[in-house]
Amino acid sequence: MRVVGLCLGPLATNCYLAWEEGAAEALLVDAAGEAADITGAAHRHGVRITLIVATHGHRDHTECLAQLKERTGAPLAVHRLDAPMLSDPTLSGAALFGFPQDNVAADQMLSEGDLISVGEGGPELTVLHTPGHTPGSICLLGEGALFSGDCLFAGGIGRMDLPGGDERAMMESLARLASLDPALTVYPGHGPTTTIGRELRTNPWLTSPSP
Repeated sequence: MRVVGLCLGPLATNCYLAWEEGAAEALLVDAAGEAADITGAAHRHGVRITLIVATHGHRDHTECLAQLKERTGAPLAVHRLDAPMLSDPTLSGAALFGFPQDNVAADQMLSEGDLISVGEGGPELTVLHTPGHTPGSICLLGEGALFSGDCLFAGGIGRMDLPGGDERAMMESLARLASLDPALTVYPGHGPTTTIGRELRTNPWLTSPSP
């Protein structure tokens, strides 16, 4: 699986294009910044975005969803518990951070264990429901890769003090990620890539996952 990361928007949010070598269709994980930046990257790599997945509903991860859906025609998938955030500026953090809020409807509601596939021979990813940062936060697990959204970062974790945050749920989610293959490359919602193994050695939230 090819993965290209883009760091976009005022909160330096990571977005990821993922596709199989030689394939024409790509998955987009999260949508920050301007739609033109993302579609331009897809064009440079010779792929078209045919599915958009939001790891959660915070505005910095959904900033250009409306533009992207219009430009690409790609459906949007999000966990059902975070779907209301796509049209609520209080839940999404848009009001808190001074972002404009578009009303975007999800085309597909995701749940634990759902399989996401993109195109003929494209990447297949499994949805892991990992609440704590938001009620409907998800990670996407594929061969050799974990898209962790704002659950797990290199050396840190997502905040739990925004609407819908839940510390107990976050600790349970982190314990679940800690049990995954240490060789997995982690593509987080902010900051550099890492591995599960590195976080098990260096991240205090995984080495001692208790408040």
